[in-house]
Amino acid sequence: MAEIIKLPQLSDTMEEGTVAKWHKSVGEQVNEGDLLADIETDKATMEYESFQEGVLLYLGVEEGKTAKVNSILAIIGEKGEDFQSLLNGDDSKSDSKSAKAEDKKPSPVAADKKEKIDTSSIKATIVKMPKLSDTMKEGTVAKWHKKVNDTVESGELLADIETDKATMEFESFDDGVLLYQAVDEGKSAEVDAVLAVIGEKGADFESLIKAYQQNAVSDTEETSDEEKEETDKESKVEEVSAPAVAENSDGSRIKASPLAKKMASEKGINLGQVKGTGDNGRITKKDIENFVPAVAAQTATASNIATGSENFEEKPISQMRKTIAKRLAESKFTAPHFYLTIELDMTNAIEARKAINAMEGVKVSFNDMVVKAAAVALQQHPQVNSSWLGDKIRINHHVNIGVAVAVEDGLLVPVVRFANTKQLSQIGAEVKDFAQRAKDKKLQPQDWEGSTFSISNLGMFGIDEFTAIVNPPNSCIMAVGAIKEVPVVKNGQVVPGSVMKVTLSCDHRTVDGAAGAAFLQTFKKFIENPVAMLA
Repeated sequence: MAEIIKLPQLSDTMEEGTVAKWHKSVGEQVNEGDLLADIETDKATMEYESFQEGVLLYLGVEEGKTAKVNSILAIIGEKGEDFQSLLNGDDSKSDSKSAKAEDKKPSPVAADKKEKIDTSSIKATIVKMPKLSDTMKEGTVAKWHKKVNDTVESGELLADIETDKATMEFESFDDGVLLYQAVDEGKSAEVDAVLAVIGEKGADFESLIKAYQQNAVSDTEETSDEEKEETDKESKVEEVSAPAVAENSDGSRIKASPLAKKMASEKGINLGQVKGTGDNGRITKKDIENFVPAVAAQTATASNIATGSENFEEKPISQMRKTIAKRLAESKFTAPHFYLTIELDMTNAIEARKAINAMEGVKVSFNDMVVKAAAVALQQHPQVNSSWLGDKIRINHHVNIGVAVAVEDGLLVPVVRFANTKQLSQIGAEVKDFAQRAKDKKLQPQDWEGSTFSISNLGMFGIDEFTAIVNPPNSCIMAVGAIKEVPVVKNGQVVPGSVMKVTLSCDHRTVDGAAGAAFLQTFKKFIENPVAMLA
């Protein structure tokens, strides 16, 4: 049956293409993998091969002419076949679907969609992937604590689920037998996807899952079909748009279809050893599929041996890293940042810390002093302690400081609540506890929610100064550098001094330069004279 070949999108910015050359003429036989045309995109001229077999019945675009992406490029079918109906109904997606339906048997799931499944007699319950944090989109099953056919009671630990921020224990809310695990250990699923099925032993859980899937897609069936067609189209384009470079030992170019090059690369086949059966000795998909390495080895000639090799590894992205990438990219490219840097004299802070730590049972860090000074200063500058909420600005009159903590997979920002009311020793104890629980992946959602201002300190790593990205919905984040001994001028004399730089990153939608500068001056007063913030 005749099929329309549409002009493919061969680059991410391509909107139209020009047929530089046709490699087949009307009436000519076309095999899968044959070079059909050279198409000039907005970035390069690329070979386009056929994914169908048959006779070329119609050319929709002449050589040298241009057409929009997805317009008719050609029609391939049986010799003498009437293709006018396809031309008349080109824009009808239903015609395309019906044509494809004749070549495909309906899947069991598709058949099930036609008739609603009765689950009233099935004594089992679907357990969905829970939403364990406010930003969680999907979860990874780090460990199953129950196996299929194990008895499960309400309140028992069912699985450990890795969210975007921590690995959390998930308890069962149902009694019964674990009939099915939908997500293997180490695999991910979206929130509300089927995680497991619990019920009576022998219950028909497969019908229950089919009914759940039926309800989930019934309202969007047609949209899903269209998206699948687009995905299929894009996957074909990918194969065409990333051709491998292949040369003979004498430097001449090997003629091979992009798909053949991709297959050869995946299978580790040297294209120089493959005999092409296509036009002018061109290597096609079938040549790669029929290639026998043992035969090629007998005829292969010596080639230059590379003296080095590229080496790398790829690791799957954790849920935490995905969320960091998404949220910080949104912040950086939606919130207009500006930065204010100030240098602080830490002489008095150093002496104050020594005096405090000399007391029995009390240990505080410079970071604890920074948190306290920032919290007290924020009370005097509520505009800096604000949140951008899209259609309004929230001025927070409580002070909750988010303290950035580095962990193996990325970064967490647990919150010291009401930091302005706490003593330095209380702040220090909380931060230490947060840091340990973050490394052990034991933090809970309430530990990292609700900050009004954030602090990131890289001073312990020897970083003099840096800029941080605002942690939404906060308006500001303060980046703290290392304390350095440098020459300073005091009373007209050059003397040794200890200085520290901090940089305030501000969201210009809520905080103006003058407001940010005023906050830093107040912070400077407190950190340079710690007694003032303890009064």
